[in-house]
Amino acid sequence: LYRRLAELLDWSFLYEQTQGLYSHTGQPSLDPVVFFKLVLVGRLENLVSDRRLVEHCALRLDILYFLGYEIDEELPWHSTISRTRQLYPAVVFEHLFDQVFAQCLAAGLVVGETHALDSAPVKANASLDSLRSKQPLSALQIVDDTQAPAALPVAATPTHELRRVATRQAKQQQGGGGLGAHHAKAQLLSNKTHTSGSDPEARISVKPGKARALNYLCSLAVDTATGLISHVQADLADSRDSVHLPRLVAQLQTRLTKQQVPLREVLADTGYSNGFNYAFLEQRGITPWIPVFGKYKPVVEGFTYEPDRNAYRCPAGKLLPFRNYCTSFFCVAEGTQVGFSGQAWQSRYSAR
Repeated sequence: LYRRLAELLDWSFLYEQTQGLYSHTGQPSLDPVVFFKLVLVGRLENLVSDRRLVEHCALRLDILYFLGYEIDEELPWHSTISRTRQLYPAVVFEHLFDQVFAQCLAAGLVVGETHALDSAPVKANASLDSLRSKQPLSALQIVDDTQAPAALPVAATPTHELRRVATRQAKQQQGGGGLGAHHAKAQLLSNKTHTSGSDPEARISVKPGKARALNYLCSLAVDTATGLISHVQADLADSRDSVHLPRLVAQLQTRLTKQQVPLREVLADTGYSNGFNYAFLEQRGITPWIPVFGKYKPVVEGFTYEPDRNAYRCPAGKLLPFRNYCTSFFCVAEGTQVGFSGQAWQSRYSAR
């Protein structure tokens, strides 16, 4: 495997991408190509610890050949790998993904017309024991113009939000709660009341059949024809899948457009279903294969639509003309790369 990767993948573009991050003076640092090869080995060997990664590579001749190291040559220290990972911005990793994706496309591994979307929780490198209570943040604060504004606490929640969560948790405890709710060390944890001291961006989440943990949400797009991953992104685990579809599809379509590959269809489960996403995909010329929530009825029995009048006629024969748009479902796509934001309007018809 590693011999084939060494023959097929071209890593030379990384030197140009990372040139501005290194100084021309001082001792030579870790080669950027070696670093990204180590990252790839860690994923292929399922090694999350840099210390174990270095120990594992030292025992494998095929990996040493892939890295370009001799048998008696010393590998980088694990702390050097950790510091280098913190040095590189996210754009470098994204550019690496684009380059590898382009090479896969040139090899005929991407069809591109139909892609499937899904997400999965990824466990954060933090324990529930690291959770700390958030500090209350007053809704109104006295500001002195003559003094510099004080920095707000990083882990802070409005006081009224904490009171609301405390009231709801008290009702749950009085109602019996779940298994172990009355244990002496039982805690009711919420993302509104607690945050992790070791990883503040990790969120408490739980999936049916699995234990509660601090996670991230990993969203993927896969080419249905070949099974190749065409896009990956990480988001906060306390958000819905439907919120991330616009940014995911926009970046995926941009990547495919650069390679002159059309994106015609998108497959996803019900978690990505909402009115805004359907309108967003339709505006971009993409056919969504996403089931709707609940028992959706596209046609109400007994009501007939009359296109020339833009009105419905009820079973009693009364005409229901168009009145206005219902704008209660207001959705804004987050992220500057989406390029589409607005309202999922719903037509409202009523009798005169």
